[in-house]
Amino acid sequence: MAFTMRQPLRIGSTIVVASKSALKSAPARSFHSGKTASNFFSSRTAKPATPLQKARNAFRQSRNYQQPAVPAASNATLLQKLAVGGAAVGATLVATNLVFNRETREDGGMPPFERAYLNDTFMHTGLGIGIIGMSARAMFQSGFMYRMMATNPWIVMIGGLGLSIGTMMGTRATPPENYIPKYGLWAAFNVTQGALLAPLLFMAPPAIIARAGLYTMAMMGSISFVGATAKQEKYLYLGGPLLAGVAIVAVSGFAPLVLPATAVRTLAFTENIWLWGGLAVFGGFTLYDVQKILAHARLAERGLIPKDPVNESISLELDFLNIFIRLVQILMMQQNKRK
Repeated sequence: MAFTMRQPLRIGSTIVVASKSALKSAPARSFHSGKTASNFFSSRTAKPATPLQKARNAFRQSRNYQQPAVPAASNATLLQKLAVGGAAVGATLVATNLVFNRETREDGGMPPFERAYLNDTFMHTGLGIGIIGMSARAMFQSGFMYRMMATNPWIVMIGGLGLSIGTMMGTRATPPENYIPKYGLWAAFNVTQGALLAPLLFMAPPAIIARAGLYTMAMMGSISFVGATAKQEKYLYLGGPLLAGVAIVAVSGFAPLVLPATAVRTLAFTENIWLWGGLAVFGGFTLYDVQKILAHARLAERGLIPKDPVNESISLELDFLNIFIRLVQILMMQQNKRK
């Protein structure tokens, strides 16, 4: 390149000399040795396949009875997993009811006002979890959260946590008569929760996400059934011990930032506290929150407090997210051990 740029008038003579040397050094090809000659004299490749031949080939491929064996096996495996999961959910519901709910309500069941209030709360909880899931998926697919995490993950975590706390306090402070600002702050709170949950989608496969969601719904459903059918204010005394437990779980979550990497046993112990202890604590919070919702329903029926299912749903959403995140991590650890 440098030669041609410095002496442009000698490009033509150089090309002629190079072409003559290439012709002298190139070996002579035999007319019958190349593949092009055999293709030239072949009559099969020259004729394209007719529509009748294409139809015959498609019919022969469709008559192969050995191909559907793999989908049948996968369908059988899927049905088996669903059956095992359904049996586990049913057994969990029955066992939880027998262990924790030996003393049921003596007032003939749940009053209509409490039932309606609890149903409205669970409806808002389901809508909030749906907003969280859709916002997390949208941020994951658009790549917005990946760019934010690549820029500075601490800004995402601290800023998202600050926005989450601010919107939650704003939602709780807004009276239920102001529909537009209250539901706007509630939607913003759910979107911030989705932003905090979106990085988890980069680490966990969709199958584990689906399983963790199913297990979380089964766990919260069974515990909520126990809390709804138990005696009035039976589990409200758990508020103090649960606050102490969540403080211990929070401190164990900050242990990797303080302890050195050489303290392997201590880090493993704190991780187990954060996972399994947090699972037990937030399961207890679900039981406590359901009974608190029913107590608030009785107070709202008397006119002592306003009826506000939006505020009640925030507690259940936080319980769902904390249980879901821990179940995802537990399932990922089990999958890594199998490998």
